[in-house]
Amino acid sequence: MATILQGNGMKPLQNGSYSALEMNKLSSGVAHEMPASNETLCQMKSEQVCSDDFQGGYQNNAGLPVVISDEPEVDIVINNVVCSFSVRCHLNLRQIALTGCHVEYRRENGMLTMKLRRPYTTASMWSSGKVTCTGATSEEMSHVAARRFARRLQHLGFKTRFTNYRVVNVLGTCSMPFAIKITLFSEKHREAEYEPELHPGVTYKLKNPKATLKIFSTGSITVTAPSVLDVQRAIETIYPLVYEFRKEKIKSEDVSLLKEISRKRKHSPCDDEQSDDSSGY
Repeated sequence: MATILQGNGMKPLQNGSYSALEMNKLSSGVAHEMPASNETLCQMKSEQVCSDDFQGGYQNNAGLPVVISDEPEVDIVINNVVCSFSVRCHLNLRQIALTGCHVEYRRENGMLTMKLRRPYTTASMWSSGKVTCTGATSEEMSHVAARRFARRLQHLGFKTRFTNYRVVNVLGTCSMPFAIKITLFSEKHREAEYEPELHPGVTYKLKNPKATLKIFSTGSITVTAPSVLDVQRAIETIYPLVYEFRKEKIKSEDVSLLKEISRKRKHSPCDDEQSDDSSGY
């Protein structure tokens, strides 16, 4: 039954459903002394016809198969979007450090960092007029932050022109609904580089789309690509490859692991120390 929120709370809408007809019958039985008008009778007849049509259609469609999609869904989280642009003018970094806000001047590196709160991003500026912006979580947010940095430089007295904007790098992460046998995966695919002494994950490089993936045994995958669309395409490409080397969860192993954890909790070293202290007294 559909509901609508009114001033006095949630009220059901009687839209010709079976429960609405039952309520009408009960109400008509209680208030049998009051004569029903022609409009009320017409309304009850129309509701009865709608209910019969609904029940008949439901019975006719009862034999039809219900299609349920079993395809798993993987959520991709964009953590960082890096962009670069130019303001086409010379920037006096010392002047920006003295007059600007949320600024840190690194003279030894010849660069200056400026931060924004909304969107929460950081820009690295050079005296040549080149600016790199990091920290955004979408391409739209990155473009807005870059425009705001250029506007802030304009307010400080520089004749800036927002040009040569482009997204340089996008970092995305996702978690597969299963664990991965990365050792077998690296042995089968020559493109994969696995050095467990240096890094716990497998490095896998794709040419089309151009992306670099870090695959971990827990099922977590980190993707570095030139755009958000390339990140999505890289995940779609790597999914059937890692699905072949998924780890099956065994219930008996889970039960034994839980028993082992509970046994260790019951027999903790603190209990042994307490027993030793009590015996000394």
